Amino acid sequence: MHAEALPTLYIFLDEGGNFDFSRSGTRFFTLTCVSLYRPFRLHTALDTYKYNLIEHRIKPRIEMEYFHCANDNRHVRSKVFEMLGQEVPRESVDAVIVEKCKTGPALQAPEKFYPKMLGYLLRFAIEKAAHGLGEVVVITDSLPVAGKRKAIEKAIKTTLAEMLPDRTPYRVMHHSSSAHYGLQIADYFNWAIFRKWEHEDPDAFQSIAPQMRSEFEIFRHGARRYY
Repeated sequence: MHAEALPTLYIFLDEGGNFDFSRSGTRFFTLTCVSLYRPFRLHTALDTYKYNLIEHRIKPRIEMEYFHCANDNRHVRSKVFEMLGQEVPRESVDAVIVEKCKTGPALQAPEKFYPKMLGYLLRFAIEKAAHGLGEVVVITDSLPVAGKRKAIEKAIKTTLAEMLPDRTPYRVMHHSSSAHYGLQIADYFNWAIFRKWEHEDPDAFQSIAPQMRSEFEIFRHGARRYY
């Protein structure tokens, strides 16, 4: 079978937490990816729901541009999580969980930390994907730490080249979350995962647990330390 006839795996990414490794920063940093193949059936349902909100056919009345879990009200959030639980394929979501106080100082610079964690996550997601991928397209929201974006982009490419399976063609793109329902879906999943770990609030996570394939706590047995 020729490569052009093989399916393309789309991986949509989102992260939670910050890059402050002191006691004043978030306790955890989470990276979540949602692995999907076309056709993206859930996109039609989300689009319909968005325009129903705009047209005031259901309450509350909202001028909805795109879904963003932290900003959406509880009614919208509840409905979207219901849709995710019904429509997103089971075992299609992976997450890396980092308890930041277990991260050594040599890895704490964002241009080192972010690509390395991303590499672990993507390698696992791609290894668990169906055999015979034509290409992997990784889409992230605009990268964190704008002042170091070029350094992070370079490090991502280097890290992925080292960590991903041989002969796996891939592209990494950075788009606005408003441009892709896939990014908005990843945002919702990551919000639920981050709430579970950072705030010990599993309520939202329970509604999407069947969609989870892995939650890898990367420094589970490491020692806690602050710098």
